[in-house]
Amino acid sequence: MRAEIQNVVAEIEKSLELLAQRMDYETAPHRLEEFNAMVEDPDLWNDPEKAQKLMRDRQSLVDSIGVHDGIRQELSDNVELIELGEMEEDDEVVSEAEDALKALAEKAAQKELEALLDGEADANDTFLEINAGAGGTEACDWAQMLQRMYVRWAEKRGFKVELQSEEAGSEAGIKSCAYKISGHNAYGWLKSESGVHRLVRISPFGKGTRETSFASVWVYPVVDDNIEIDVNPSDIRIDTFRSSGAGGQHVNTTDSAVRITHHPTGIVVTSSEKSQHQNRDIAMKALKSRLYQLELDRRNAAINEAHENKGSAGWGNQIRSYVLQPYQMVKDLRTEHETSDTKGVLDGDLDGFMAATLAMDVAGKSRADARAD
Repeated sequence: MRAEIQNVVAEIEKSLELLAQRMDYETAPHRLEEFNAMVEDPDLWNDPEKAQKLMRDRQSLVDSIGVHDGIRQELSDNVELIELGEMEEDDEVVSEAEDALKALAEKAAQKELEALLDGEADANDTFLEINAGAGGTEACDWAQMLQRMYVRWAEKRGFKVELQSEEAGSEAGIKSCAYKISGHNAYGWLKSESGVHRLVRISPFGKGTRETSFASVWVYPVVDDNIEIDVNPSDIRIDTFRSSGAGGQHVNTTDSAVRITHHPTGIVVTSSEKSQHQNRDIAMKALKSRLYQLELDRRNAAINEAHENKGSAGWGNQIRSYVLQPYQMVKDLRTEHETSDTKGVLDGDLDGFMAATLAMDVAGKSRADARAD
């Protein structure tokens, strides 16, 4: 077997080792037996919330075992094919098996990263907010570019994307928008995107000058119904107002949009895409999710310093720079991950940046755990 393919095999085995560690593979069959026994309990659905959590946990374990065993079997099959092809001097068989192993290495690396999404809320759906920074029309246009980028990223993953609110810019773009993005590990993937995003380009608005624009992104998990977040009614103010969307037949003609302000934290959430009753419910859920995010940040202050203070959309809080002129480069300032494929990134190819930040965060947590021990 060629040295290059031996390295590929070693990479796959390393990914398998991490997958096994993450789910405690040695005890997995016993835990699955316990889950199966509990599922057969006729009284299980007397408590629907407990039953649903049990079914989710069981399915998660089944999926983890299936991924691990599937990769292990595919690795074994292709190694055997290479050895057989080399014995029979069948170059075509060897080449096909080598290509299959290279593809498997990419799949295993992806599954390895997904296995790192084991935070308390990583599996949850998520809210995503985008706000234009200082800079008027340029910043509003940049916020809309980010809006398109994240929607495309989510749609490529098959996630459900629901617009919660949107405020149009005075001349172009948007001042702000908020989405609910639903799908497995939606929050786990997107949480690393919170922060200020900086754009450098030649102005498309007739100025012909190089402009720098800022927009902030804020991500927080949708809290499960079984997570209790108490909101004191005296701590909030609820306002209704008329939506200021892009226009057309769907513009609200009544004060159906809802804004909730939480006085102790200064958090403000809005919803303007539904009826007033629905908007009130959506905004309250968003507020609870924001408060839950604050609690998560307090628990993980050393790891999530960037999430503790949203800050202003300016130089000091940047996480990523997008340069379109005088050269093409997108660079994450936390991980140093970069690419010259600016078009691909703005079309939603963000996995490389998210993976790099996730790996960095996991390494940081491991070091923190080691110091605690």
